[in-house]
Amino acid sequence: MIKSQAYAASAADLPLAPFEFERREADSRDLVLELLYCGVCHSDIHYARNEWGYSRFPIVPGHEMIGRVSNVGSDVSGFKIGDLVGVGCIIDSCRHCEPCQDGEEHYCQKGVTMSYGSKERKDGSVISQGGYSTNYVIDADFALRIPDSLDPKGVAPLLCAGITTWSPLRRWNIGPGMKVGVVGLGGLGHMALKFAHAFGAELTLFTTSESKAADAKKLGASHIVVSSDREAMKAARGFDFILDTVSAVHDINPYLSALKRNGTLCLVGLPDQQLAFKSSLVLSNKVISGSMIGGIQETQEMLDYCGKHNITADVELISIDDINDAFERVVKGDVKYRFVIDLATLKNQK
Repeated sequence: MIKSQAYAASAADLPLAPFEFERREADSRDLVLELLYCGVCHSDIHYARNEWGYSRFPIVPGHEMIGRVSNVGSDVSGFKIGDLVGVGCIIDSCRHCEPCQDGEEHYCQKGVTMSYGSKERKDGSVISQGGYSTNYVIDADFALRIPDSLDPKGVAPLLCAGITTWSPLRRWNIGPGMKVGVVGLGGLGHMALKFAHAFGAELTLFTTSESKAADAKKLGASHIVVSSDREAMKAARGFDFILDTVSAVHDINPYLSALKRNGTLCLVGLPDQQLAFKSSLVLSNKVISGSMIGGIQETQEMLDYCGKHNITADVELISIDDINDAFERVVKGDVKYRFVIDLATLKNQK
C-alpha cells in the first residue's frame, strides 16, 4: 500500500483536519503521482458536508489534481517519470457500455468511479480518496497530459470547472454570430466566459452583483445584466444559448424567458435541491438541458486547446492550512475565481 498525508472530513459537521491513510497498490497499468496542486470545487464542500446525502466518511476531497509522475507501471506507454499529469473527476468506468465506447465515460451505465468517495474497481475494498493529499494512483487510461506551456496551478481547475463549461459550449456549437448568456461568475462562470469569448460569441453575464461587471468585461463579456433588476431581465431577450453555472437554488424562469425560439438553457451547477420551472417551452420550442463534466478524450482536447491559446483559470493559491476558511469563502462567493491548494504546504507538515 502507498502511504499518503491529506486533509479529510471525518463527519459532515466537522472541519477538515490532517489525516493519514494508505492508497491501493499500483498495478502494471497505473501511474503514481506526487501531487503539486489541487483545485477547490464547490462540489467538494457539498460532499464534505453531506449536502447531497450520500457521503462516506472519512473523505479526502479534491478532483482537480496536478502532479508529476513518480512511478510508471510496466504496461503503460506514453507516460514517463517526471511528466506533468492531471486527474479530474473520474478515474475509472466499466469501459464497455455504450457511453464508455462513445468516449463519454462520465455517463457510464454501470456507474463511474469518482476520484473520491467511490469503490475503486481495481480493489473493491478501497474507497477512493481525493487530491487534498500528497499523492495519487491513477490508471493511465484516465490520466491527462498537461501542456508544458501552461502554468500548472492555473490548469488544475480546468479538470472540473474547465471541462464542465467547455463540453456544453462545444456540444451546442457556440461560435461567431451567436448570442450567449452565462449565469454566475465563479469558478465555472469565469471559465465559461473565457471559452465562449475564445469561440467568438457575443457574451452577456447574468449576475446578482453589479460589482462583477468590470471583471466580466475583462473575461470577454460585452454586456452585464443584474438579475435582481426586473426591468433589465425583461429587456434581456433573444439568446441562442444560456449556460447556467450557479450551484445554489435559484429561479431559472427568467432565463427561459430570455431565450429566443429554439434557444437552449443548459444547467451545469449542482444545487443541493431541485430547481423548478413554470415557463412554457412548447410555444417557442425551447430546450432545458444539463451537462456533467466530459469524457477523457474531450478533456484532453480542451487541455490541448488551452495550451495553444494560453487559457488557464484565474486562481488564488492557498496553503492547506487555509482550507476550512477557503470553504467558507467559496460558499460566500468570495474568490476570484478558484482556490488552488499548494500541496507543498501539506508535504512540509510534520
